[in-house]
Amino acid sequence: MPESTPPVADGTPPAQSPPARVPWVTYTGVYLLLFLIGTETFLVSPLLPTIAGSVGVSVAAAASTVTAYTLVYALTAPFLGAVSDRFGRRPTILAGTLLFLLGNALAAVAGNLGVLVVARVLGALGAALAGPSIWAHIAETAPAPVRGRAVGLGMALFSAGQVLGVPAGSFLAGWGGWRASFWALTALTAASAPLLLAQIKDRPGKEAEAAPLRFAAVFTVWRDGVLRHTLIVVFLLQAANLGAYTFLGSALHDRFGLSVNELGLLGILVGAGSALGSLAAGRIGDRARERGSGDALWIPVWCLVLGGAAVLAALGADSLLAYAAVLVWFFASGAFGTLVQTLLVSSRPELGATSSSWNSATLYAGTAVGVAVAGTFAHADTGTAVVGGGLAVLAGLTALPLVGRLRPVPAEGAARADSAPAGTGTKEAAADGRS
Repeated sequence: MPESTPPVADGTPPAQSPPARVPWVTYTGVYLLLFLIGTETFLVSPLLPTIAGSVGVSVAAAASTVTAYTLVYALTAPFLGAVSDRFGRRPTILAGTLLFLLGNALAAVAGNLGVLVVARVLGALGAALAGPSIWAHIAETAPAPVRGRAVGLGMALFSAGQVLGVPAGSFLAGWGGWRASFWALTALTAASAPLLLAQIKDRPGKEAEAAPLRFAAVFTVWRDGVLRHTLIVVFLLQAANLGAYTFLGSALHDRFGLSVNELGLLGILVGAGSALGSLAAGRIGDRARERGSGDALWIPVWCLVLGGAAVLAALGADSLLAYAAVLVWFFASGAFGTLVQTLLVSSRPELGATSSSWNSATLYAGTAVGVAVAGTFAHADTGTAVVGGGLAVLAGLTALPLVGRLRPVPAEGAARADSAPAGTGTKEAAADGRS
């Protein structure tokens, strides 16, 4: 921690250090890559009929490319996160970028479904290798007072990429065929490579200190009490969040007779809410840590706000109220995601990428459970309200003990916390038993 300037002999007060700022320019490469990974997530959705006709298969068969991408990402991300924690951020981000680029280039020239599935698998492997490493890199290198804002902007750009993927894919497919979308991703990924090479540096001594790679270490996250508790909250909240949202369009159609075009507004609200929530949570978290109060208290707050908004969206008296509730719903979702991402990659820096990758895998698992539960209800609005509201409240209640475990650093320990390479301004007492 830099020493303060000593007072001069004439009694002039010591000079104050300038407020910390996020070094935005040093993250342009990773921010661009996060935006592209988010874009690819939903890029194929509007292209399925065109792709199916082009390669001579049914739409259902073409949808296997989406399944391949999500399954490969969910199953491999934790193991690839461990690779990042062992070998460092720079090599894994660069390797992931190369795989992501090759996957999109292969998709652009694929002549049959088999090649296209392989291309999507390569793209998923690249995203699973680079994504968790990027979150760990940001948390490790951003100044502690603005770490939340640095992560928050990354989350906002990732969310923006997801929302823009559908209209961007449709536009490019109408202009130059479905392959143009993948060529665009290839070109933009290639453009990010020089930035990544210039901006990401290896942390001195990391490789020398690292333990040998053992894939059993992937599950170390689940033996850590704080990380395990956080991921359980993530599972419950994402089951509420995306499980309920899956049936929201059907609920609004049944209640208000909204057309497909009117329901399309939901995507805009989801993206805007998520991006705004991500940015706001980063700033709120940084200020909470600066005051010494810690940001863990916001975890149950965002859970309860999300649950209330989900119920209001499903059961609100009119469509305008439902749309407003959706905006609040995904504001809370984006805020929760940023807060948890910052917590996971900062609580145990040596497990930063592994924790982040488990966060993604847990999100997918929670979504699957939420969708399954919501689908058991006879009416979509009831399922949306019960799953979105009930599981979000359960997540908030589950998070309350976590707030106690992430107590603010006491004054006598502040110097140690400030000098740490990463952290969220909290400490876990040894009595918590990490395990």
